[in-house]
Amino acid sequence: MSKKQDFIKIRSFDHVSLYVSDLAKSCDFYENLLFLSKIDRPAFDFEGAWFEITPQVQLHLIAGKTPAEFALSGSRKNHFALKVDSVAAVATYIQSKDYIHLGPKQRPDGQWQLFLQDPDGYWIEFTSEVN
Repeated sequence: MSKKQDFIKIRSFDHVSLYVSDLAKSCDFYENLLFLSKIDRPAFDFEGAWFEITPQVQLHLIAGKTPAEFALSGSRKNHFALKVDSVAAVATYIQSKDYIHLGPKQRPDGQWQLFLQDPDGYWIEFTSEVN
């Protein structure tokens, strides 16, 4: 019997898609608070916007949908994480803005983390080896 990698050869992580209720507000958050670059998007039959997280990873926003209840429940279990050089630097920046955030705090494995909530209630984790 063949192993999984014989059939599914994952090359990289490609993108995260999120439903958003207000596309303009979400675009402003990701473009002007987190400084993600807006990139071209195919001409789908629904509104949305794409952003580059890294040259290999994208964020896809899909407009006109209410985010899933888990996003609004306050739970951080459903989130995506971004590795940064310094969680403390992110914390200093985020604390000067009017957004809900938690941390920074150290995980049991020594990594530092800070959670930031976007306009639709999704959590974004920032993590680094140093604070």
